Amino acid sequence: MLLPSGWLLRHSVVMWLLFHSLVLMTLCFHHAATSCSKRCYCSDSEGSFGGKTMRCSNLHLTDIPQDIPNDTRRLYLDYNLLTSIPANAFHDLPLLAELDLSHNELALLEPGAFIGLAVSLQFLDLSSNQLTTLDPDAFEGVTARSNLTGNPWHCDCRLQTALPRLDLEPVSLTGIICQTSEPSDSGAQGVPFLLAKDLDLCVVLKKTTDVAMLVTMFGWFTMVISYLVYYVRHNQEDARRHLEYLKSLPSRQGKSEESSTISTVV
Repeated sequence: MLLPSGWLLRHSVVMWLLFHSLVLMTLCFHHAATSCSKRCYCSDSEGSFGGKTMRCSNLHLTDIPQDIPNDTRRLYLDYNLLTSIPANAFHDLPLLAELDLSHNELALLEPGAFIGLAVSLQFLDLSSNQLTTLDPDAFEGVTARSNLTGNPWHCDCRLQTALPRLDLEPVSLTGIICQTSEPSDSGAQGVPFLLAKDLDLCVVLKKTTDVAMLVTMFGWFTMVISYLVYYVRHNQEDARRHLEYLKSLPSRQGKSEESSTISTVV
């Protein structure tokens, strides 16, 4: 049975319109994902890896742009007013190899701030900010070369534990200066933290932990001794009462003599 030519024509037109709409939607999504963020300047990255270089320097930004192209390889957010990096800030950027966050007001890197960058990120610049400490959970396995100079560091056991997880730039060896320290009499203030010899800021924490363990053990020991004393005294009291009870009973010898006397009388 042959189909009418008019039906075939209408069917072809509908299919062509659907295909055309699908192509336009694909192009729009691709443009949205790869177009440059507003106010920023984008260019193609040099080298064989491709991707974009996005520059958002000195734009007075207070938040990280939400429309960063997902093929960005180099991202410059330096000389802005950023105060914190929230969790998952860059998780949609699987190609990001270089991230410059220097010369901001960063005081907080939230846990998961750099999640998703463990494989791709090769250089991280956090210099000239307001960082006082580092949360290891913010990096999620990131081992990129890092510049941490020019921050008012508070040197303590937490920072001492976090720094070895990063591949620090050579300049950071002399540029991480302790503004304050814990304990305050550790001698770390005003000296390059990573070059200070025989400096272990975790000793106090270890001593505190040891003291806490001793106090806990002493507490348990005291409880056990108290229970034993109570148990002994309680048993002594029961034994005394039982002994008094036995003394209050007539003796068998007395009963025997009384029976003999009665028999004699009879």
